[in-house]
Amino acid sequence: MTDRETLLINFIDGAGWSDATRITVAGDASNRRYERLSRADGSTIILMDAPADKGEDVRPFIAIAEHLRSIGLSAPEILQRDIANGFLLIEDLGDDLFKQVIARDANLELPLYEASVDVLTVLHAAPLPELAPYDIATMTNFAARAYDWYLFGLTGQRSTPEQAKFEQIMANLLAPVDAAPSVLIQRDYHAENLLWLPARQGAARVGLLDFQDAMRGHAAYDLVSILQDARRDVPREIETRMIDRYLAQNPQDKDAFRAAYAILGVQRNLRIVGAFARLCIDLGKPRYIDLIPRVWEFVERNLAHPALAPVADHIRATLPVPTPERLKLLKSKCAS
Repeated sequence: MTDRETLLINFIDGAGWSDATRITVAGDASNRRYERLSRADGSTIILMDAPADKGEDVRPFIAIAEHLRSIGLSAPEILQRDIANGFLLIEDLGDDLFKQVIARDANLELPLYEASVDVLTVLHAAPLPELAPYDIATMTNFAARAYDWYLFGLTGQRSTPEQAKFEQIMANLLAPVDAAPSVLIQRDYHAENLLWLPARQGAARVGLLDFQDAMRGHAAYDLVSILQDARRDVPREIETRMIDRYLAQNPQDKDAFRAAYAILGVQRNLRIVGAFARLCIDLGKPRYIDLIPRVWEFVERNLAHPALAPVADHIRATLPVPTPERLKLLKSKCAS
């Protein structure tokens, strides 16, 4: 038994769950992992194991969860914590992830996405807690990861003049986005991080997960995240209707919002392309390469908006389309 396993067992025992069975329920692209603890009486709880020595920190999760709950949204309640060792026991919100619920019943697709927009309206109307800004420098740096990792994986080149030009143009495009009023952005708001809780009311019917990396940024960001999902195809009609729904609930300059949506769509999806390449090249997780074509389609979709005219041709000229041959090459570069 490892020292960490001993610490974990002591934490569980100290919380009064020593009689529970433990089953792994999830892992993700980070070093966090999750287990469901179940008692004979049917009660359950979720264990989060987030080792600090691997760069994890449970404090942001706690702070954002408490904020979301304070405004009536369904983040898990924190029931027991060991911040120093990176252990939490949190409320079990079940297994009904949006992606799985929709796969079982396609008739629920529209209501679930409507509920996800309603969550954003509640969230964006609430006071903004202290958070780091998702500012021009951060957004530009993240978008440039498509060059740092995706292009690097294909060509072996980094810090090229083409990347420097991209960063300059992108920073200029992001200036009006950065100047807009800020809200809390969860930054990983998609169908595998949302749970359907139909017994609850209103926006609380959506269970929220994986929000610990929240920052303050533009209101369109999480909307892009849910509607341009790297892991499932969202019908274009639903994307259009949900943007309209958000704008109806949050009146503002519609053209400016849609332009920001497209700009952030390029920014976010280029970041994801780079992140997926890195997960393969640096961390030996090749399955993420298979998701790149869908993400690239989002890049192209957003580049069609007139607001992206200053950068569209440059991106198309300097970032190769992810053909099957190029994806195979990326996979060949995966760490073992």
